[in-house]
Amino acid sequence: MKRFIGISLAILLASVSVFAQTRIPADTIFDNYYKATGGKSLWQNIKTYSLKRSYTSASSTPYTSSIAVSIPDNSVYKSKTIMNRAFVYTMKGADAWVKVPLGNKTDVKDLSQAEKDAMKYEMYDNLAPFIDYQNRGFIASTVGTETINGVATNQVELQGKGVKYNLYFDAKTGLLTRQRENIGGVETVTDFSNYTKSASGLLYPAKLVQVNSVDKKPLQVTSSISINDAVSPDLFKR
Repeated sequence: MKRFIGISLAILLASVSVFAQTRIPADTIFDNYYKATGGKSLWQNIKTYSLKRSYTSASSTPYTSSIAVSIPDNSVYKSKTIMNRAFVYTMKGADAWVKVPLGNKTDVKDLSQAEKDAMKYEMYDNLAPFIDYQNRGFIASTVGTETINGVATNQVELQGKGVKYNLYFDAKTGLLTRQRENIGGVETVTDFSNYTKSASGLLYPAKLVQVNSVDKKPLQVTSSISINDAVSPDLFKR
């Protein structure tokens, strides 16, 4: 009996040792993504970006959004247009507000702290949530491997204050194929595909499919991005 227990323990320890040796560090997985999408130097030089997106769903009215971000200024502008009505969300430094169209007038309201935090995360989420993650107070750890839609992936957990991501990277290409985000009690799963090269040389996913735990219905998203083009300071004026 003792011999059997000893053999079983040895096998278990050997399995743990092999897993520890083959587990890829999170930073290596992130670096592989940077390499696959244009190189880390390109990513490190991103100061501004503009993003246009179209959203369609079988159960809701389609809408579009226009996003402009200045990372050094910690500023985000997002205009969400539904049926010709534009709702404008803006964050500049420590302040954040929304402009709501009311007939011929516009009502301006401060965003809650939770909404402000969400905009801070979105500033990086639109590019990659793990950018400069350590300086932003996140902890990254490799979870293991998982097959997503028939593709072998490396899974990384990224944990921050009030938010958690599980990120799945194609083991062969290094590209991010799925993101599972948990914030404010809402989980959003996003699948990425149709990686396209922008004018700056950055490779980005032009097609996204999102499902959150509230609506539970797929939302089709198409994107186009421009990097380091001039962003008007007027966008961030209250």
